[in-house]
Amino acid sequence: MDTHKKLVLGIFGFGVVGEGLYKVLNQTPSLNASIRKVCIKNSNKKRNAPAELFTTDKDILLNDPSINIIIELIDDAFAAYDIVKTALVNGKSVVSANKKMIAEHLPELLELQQQTGLSFLYEAACCASIPVIRNLEEYYDNDLLHSISAIVNGSTNYILTKMFEENLSFKDALLQAQQLGFAESNPTLDVDGYDALNKWTFLLTHAYGILPNKNEIIFTGIQNVTGEDALQATRKDCVIKLVAYAKKLNNGKVAAFVLPQFIKKNDQLAFVRNEYNGVVIESSFADKQFFYGKGAGSLPTASAVLSDISASRYDYRYEYKKLYHHKPNELTNDFYVKAYIGFTDWSHIRKDDFESIEEWHSNDQLNYLIGIIHFKKLQENDWWKKNNVSLVLSADPVIESLEIDKLKKRSLELAGFSGGYSLY
Repeated sequence: MDTHKKLVLGIFGFGVVGEGLYKVLNQTPSLNASIRKVCIKNSNKKRNAPAELFTTDKDILLNDPSINIIIELIDDAFAAYDIVKTALVNGKSVVSANKKMIAEHLPELLELQQQTGLSFLYEAACCASIPVIRNLEEYYDNDLLHSISAIVNGSTNYILTKMFEENLSFKDALLQAQQLGFAESNPTLDVDGYDALNKWTFLLTHAYGILPNKNEIIFTGIQNVTGEDALQATRKDCVIKLVAYAKKLNNGKVAAFVLPQFIKKNDQLAFVRNEYNGVVIESSFADKQFFYGKGAGSLPTASAVLSDISASRYDYRYEYKKLYHHKPNELTNDFYVKAYIGFTDWSHIRKDDFESIEEWHSNDQLNYLIGIIHFKKLQENDWWKKNNVSLVLSADPVIESLEIDKLKKRSLELAGFSGGYSLY
């Protein structure tokens, strides 16, 4: 390990993050890193850097023996994987910020790292300025993780913040987010939950050693959350957040999903506003810890890339300890969740799927119910994503099967008969 080695960079992409990295590198001469070439798609676009830095030929970077680290910052997941694969095979370490590419190709990327012995780092792919991956890898490598709750998408968090704090409609809050650059002109990836799902896919690998197929993780975004839903949350002293959640159950398996959730106003995640991200990790020894920071933006994301570049000087690699050195955990759908369901028509709700209904309300302005449903029912049918139905989980959403059995037994004892039950 040569701690004084010169880092020679080949950068793919010079958009918001790429230009931010260029600025950051110019302010950190102590890193001993220089940019050899930047590969771009459009050579005619004016850029705030010397013209001789740029090329449209990717092979110039991938085949240059003097370049020892490739920085991948493009938005095309298919092209990004080809770049990363070629770079590793050609003996170059890689730093990436492409969460979609990582989520879709993680098994192959793990194999490439094993084969080449090179580092592939991607702290910037999730939560930008928050070093959540490095903490899961190093600080929590042997600690027993109970649960992780995280806000990992700044666009949806900005929209929800405006809905609660300024009483904006979803449509108006989204428009404001687009005008400020927090949401894309086509916001589907963020608003419908795909971006958060991509990030959660590989965070589960670092946290629990799980290599999930994205189809295994139930998710939705905030596309159906209404002002009426926000009003109900406020009445319950809560806010609504899009939360990526994982919890280790008593049977050793892990419940994981990405869904809107009621968050108590005194909870750490309730203080995560606007485009910020937040992560709450609960473990056996360290108890509960809260990480907070900007989850997007030029310089915050560039800071994470810079940290990975610096770590490359020391030949740092993710060891994936929970995957390779411990018995990997396993996902399960055998648990219950308590959920709020907002809707316009009772015919859109599969009432028979619920174990019990705690509360329901129906009039010309508002229809909702709160009940307990087995998680497998949500996987088997996606009625809760259609017809403007909004699903929001409770503040402490997961109920284990054993707890349900106890509640059923207690309810029957209280009722004094065996012909049905109510959990409330």
